[in-house]
Amino acid sequence: MLIGFLISVIVLAISLLIISKIPPIGVEIDSPVKALLGGAIIGAFNGIWGFFPGALRGFFAIVSLGLVPLIGAIIVFGLAAWLIEGFRLRYGIWSAILGAIALAIVSSILNFILSSVGLVGA
Repeated sequence: MLIGFLISVIVLAISLLIISKIPPIGVEIDSPVKALLGGAIIGAFNGIWGFFPGALRGFFAIVSLGLVPLIGAIIVFGLAAWLIEGFRLRYGIWSAILGAIALAIVSSILNFILSSVGLVGA
């Protein structure tokens, strides 16, 4: 379980570093250490969300047309930027929105690649 969390943190940190290189998003990260801290905070909050039963999470996602998970991801992304000095959102809420969406896409691609080569479970 701890190994899974560590892999998740590393994938999130790499994803944060990748999206910080896309200027229109407006996410700025000073160093890989700051990205690891951001990945740990985001991963921890994702883990808390994982404690809710899958049926309940799915119900909220379907009923809200995906807005509840999206708003949660935006809040967590902004909270991570607020807590970590050296992790900034240049355009405020817009950077949080774009960053959360980009983080979901990039981390999903990285997780898919890792599961395809057998480094993480599917």
